[in-house]
Amino acid sequence: MLQPGRNTKRGELLVATHNPGKKQEYLELLAPLEVEIRFPDGLNVHLDVRETGTTYAENARKKAESYARASELHTLADDSGLEVHALGGAPGIHSARYVAGSDADRVQALLSDLRDVPWEERTARFRCVIVVVTQEGEVYEAEGVCEGMITYEPAGEGGFGYDPVFYVPDYDSTMAQLSRETKNRISHRARAVQAALPTLTRLLDEPG
Repeated sequence: MLQPGRNTKRGELLVATHNPGKKQEYLELLAPLEVEIRFPDGLNVHLDVRETGTTYAENARKKAESYARASELHTLADDSGLEVHALGGAPGIHSARYVAGSDADRVQALLSDLRDVPWEERTARFRCVIVVVTQEGEVYEAEGVCEGMITYEPAGEGGFGYDPVFYVPDYDSTMAQLSRETKNRISHRARAVQAALPTLTRLLDEPG
């Protein structure tokens, strides 16, 4: 584990993701920190971290700890998923691996599994757990949830993943139809970041 004071770079935060959609969201969501947001590709850090945990928190912590050790930077990682009540909470932590293929393939598989489920029973939530690991190995956790429904067909061009079929009743839109500004206020990831910001601000303001 890194020792306090070793190669500290308090003005930088590594976000442990290679997902282009997540990268863009984190650049916007973390802008209030006014620090340099780094990603593994930009540091030439490439790790094969197996998401073998049984919870979002376990998977996020595995990623955050691995990338913090490799980069010697404070590191943020998340794990998130879609929990559909009619499917007993599935796909959950397996959301990104629900079926092989693209986001569109997973969306179609989900709609197929829900084809006989009436509208009032298509309730779901997006859940995101963020784990921050410091250069010294301290661990912090935050969570965000967004409640909604699963539509009968995709709608909207924005977002990624299951956004085109996740309907947000308060906005009468799918997540993919929302403006980026609105999504960055109400999404599960936005709410997890909002919960984590006070801790991140303190950590990044501390002297090395």
